[in-house]
Amino acid sequence: MKHELKKLDLEGEYELTFSRVNKNGIMSGAFHVDLLNEQTEDHSHDHPHHHHDGHNHEHRSYNNIKQMIEQSGLADTVKEKALAIFRIIGEAEGKIHGMPLEEVHFHEVGAVDSIIDIVGAAILIDELGVDRIISSPVPTGSGHIHIAHGTYPVPAPATLECLKGVPLKKSSLEAELTTPTGAGLVKVLVDEFGEIPQMKVESIGYGAGMKTFEDHPNVLRVIIGSDD
Repeated sequence: MKHELKKLDLEGEYELTFSRVNKNGIMSGAFHVDLLNEQTEDHSHDHPHHHHDGHNHEHRSYNNIKQMIEQSGLADTVKEKALAIFRIIGEAEGKIHGMPLEEVHFHEVGAVDSIIDIVGAAILIDELGVDRIISSPVPTGSGHIHIAHGTYPVPAPATLECLKGVPLKKSSLEAELTTPTGAGLVKVLVDEFGEIPQMKVESIGYGAGMKTFEDHPNVLRVIIGSDD
């Protein structure tokens, strides 16, 4: 994945770290995107030379991101997946804020880490070469979250918009369990929703979320297997 991500024009803006963490008793993989130059960001008026062509950690528009992916040397199948995910999220944000897709600027999503999350997921899903992806109904969480524009119910409007046609699962956890990025991934990559299908299990992975809950392991479980 690191090798493939070098094909995006983001070198020097981020660093990837991977570690194993214990989430409520389950050893899980934790994947972090650390933005470089973050310290200089707070005092950008003191260090204008740290800003490469005005793009560093600033909001990127949907068009910037689309161009970056299209012009990269990534495989066409990877480009298609990543572009479809960004489009779903961009259209959702545009609809919520009342603006055309071309004018959408990604705030939470436009940060470099979400570009890495989305393109990284597309790279790895492509690499796995699976034929079909089945997901459980999606738990979005409950309660309220505080974002740039104020206090919102969970799921946040853009998340909900991305999840049209996707079955949701009730959750008593008062937290945001699904972000627009996660919702976009699910919407584009999943072929069907339901229980674990009849399958012969080959491998299992656990991915750790950032938050830790008192009595709920905040992990995403992925099972790969075959139906023969």
